[in-house]
Amino acid sequence: MTTISHRKLCRGGGALTSLLIAAGLVLLVAFAGVRLVGLTPYAVLSGSMEPEYPVGSLVYVKAVDPLDVEVGDAITFSLPSGTLVTHQVYQIDAESRAFRTQGIANIASDGSISPDAAPVPYENLVGKPVACIPYLGYINKFLTSPLGLVIAGTAIAVFIIASIAAGKLAALDSGQAASHRGGGGKHSRCA
Repeated sequence: MTTISHRKLCRGGGALTSLLIAAGLVLLVAFAGVRLVGLTPYAVLSGSMEPEYPVGSLVYVKAVDPLDVEVGDAITFSLPSGTLVTHQVYQIDAESRAFRTQGIANIASDGSISPDAAPVPYENLVGKPVACIPYLGYINKFLTSPLGLVIAGTAIAVFIIASIAAGKLAALDSGQAASHRGGGGKHSRCA
């Protein structure tokens, strides 16, 4: 029968722990930390702006003054329903304080880009996308869903319990080894 030494288990567990902590920190920065620098992340749910913003991407939007928006810029705005949309500005009506927008992938039967039906009032402007990370929107959408929150919370709890158990095992193992060689009660932890 093959047994795995506690030392090998700790070494492998330490690497896995480091990897999980690093991944968790990266996701924390990607989803929440960016808010500290004035960016808000949003998951892309439709293909109306592909290939610039693919479905499943995470776009980072920075608030801007409506007067800083130019024709050709992509903007994120709120519809009357509360839904957020990111589309390209093709016309600005400064007099009525509204943008005319279009999804660059919304192609009409004649091959031209089909404009959005209603203008976007300046007050509905959320900001301009400044960065886009493909696939990260899928993770964000899942982790912010009720099921995702339960799974992430459970995974964190299991990780904490396993870490505590590994520490107690290491202390127990170390204590037994010390008593066999007549040494003091020095304890070591998995590092």
